[in-house]
Amino acid sequence: MSPYDPSAYPPFAVTVDLVVLTVRRHALCALVVRRGEQPFQDRWALPGGFVRGDEDLAGAAARELAEETGLCAHDPAAPDAGNGAHLEQLATYGDPHRDPRMRVVSVAHLVLAPDLPAPRAGGDANSARWAPVDELLEVPAEASAGLAFDHATILADGVERARSKIEYSSLATAFCPPEFTVGELRRVYEAVWGVSLDPRNFHRKVTGTPGFLVPAGGTTTRQGGRPAQLFRAGGATLLNPPMLRPEV
Repeated sequence: MSPYDPSAYPPFAVTVDLVVLTVRRHALCALVVRRGEQPFQDRWALPGGFVRGDEDLAGAAARELAEETGLCAHDPAAPDAGNGAHLEQLATYGDPHRDPRMRVVSVAHLVLAPDLPAPRAGGDANSARWAPVDELLEVPAEASAGLAFDHATILADGVERARSKIEYSSLATAFCPPEFTVGELRRVYEAVWGVSLDPRNFHRKVTGTPGFLVPAGGTTTRQGGRPAQLFRAGGATLLNPPMLRPEV
């Protein structure tokens, strides 16, 4: 057997890209940054960056998340350590021509968090903003106003992951503050799915699903009107029965 020769294989870089989703003004929004250098200078792109030599993928994604948003990733092993952002690996993208500089493989991550503040730009980005995902995805990827690289595809995959996962998991609560009303949770589902839901039917479903919500022991009038009961996310990770997405 011949010895292993690393020089016999072409080198390539690994990046992490972040699909950071939140609900702002009752719309599902994604974080995008305007690139400050080539390639795709002045084009909007998903936040992300190259994986450092001493990082694993989760560590690189968490670092980029902190640099771009100031958020810490939620640590499932320390559920009481704070309301960190939900971070999960989405998919890997490795088209040989996705980056004109060199062969770059991107491992995309999905990030979900409650209503987030105005973002700050960092790294090679010169501005950042929250944009409704519908606006970002309606621009053809090849258009000069479209997202850089293959980020339109990555964003679409991230949005579909979020839309499907809130059907059968408690992931929708990741868009909510620690204590929330059923109405606030309903508006998350409406924003992510892009539909209107019947309030009474929704209330019956979520409060009747075992382990989905638990009473927080208080009420709030922050949405106006009569005091509404506050809830916290329950211990269930899978919903039975699931919250099926309406056909539109």
